[in-house]
Amino acid sequence: MKIGIIVAMDKELRQLQTLFGSESVRVEKCGIGKVNAALGAQRMINEFHPDCIISSGCAGGNGDDINIQDIVVSSELCYHDVYCGRAIDDSTVYGQVQGLPARFKADPYLLQKAQSMIVGEQDSRLSTLDSRLKMHQGLIVTGDWFVDSKEKMRSIIEKFPDAKAVDMESCAIAQTCYINKVPFISFRIVSDIPLRDTKAAQYHNFWDTVADHSFQVTRTFVESL
Repeated sequence: MKIGIIVAMDKELRQLQTLFGSESVRVEKCGIGKVNAALGAQRMINEFHPDCIISSGCAGGNGDDINIQDIVVSSELCYHDVYCGRAIDDSTVYGQVQGLPARFKADPYLLQKAQSMIVGEQDSRLSTLDSRLKMHQGLIVTGDWFVDSKEKMRSIIEKFPDAKAVDMESCAIAQTCYINKVPFISFRIVSDIPLRDTKAAQYHNFWDTVADHSFQVTRTFVESL
């Protein structure tokens, strides 16, 4: 199986490149934001022809059960900053690109593999990881915002109260994979909880202190495929 992994930033790329040496796994940086993410995903598809694509990297978390360094696995994805209006089609909802699904679903096989990790069916694989790490399945919302204030996060959660994580790339990669019929899932490490943070202090501390082994979960997932 050929697996493509897409990240947004150099620091995420460095973390993951050290974990994969096989020619069957390619890790690439797309750049920050939705356009860069879509271009990077299309380039990956055109040049590498992967059997599946994984979006990896960090994200802001949401929910009382979410903590820094937890992993959020996308069961579905949508945009938090897209609104196409109702002038033509009154069935289009907030977060949906008209003519495309309201929410992009993760590939069922990839999600089942992730779920088996969440419920502990692969404890032997996870035994070398920090026992404090927890995995959650749910909605990831994407937009061209760096969420560095509680006010920004509240405005997102008002529309998407079920969101587990907020990032800047995953849904754009999901849309590109949907159009190209490539199986997709997103694994996002929670770097900060914007509703509990001030001026993105948690985010900066994440990279200073705890990022080093957070990406091991992505490797464990890939090894399970």
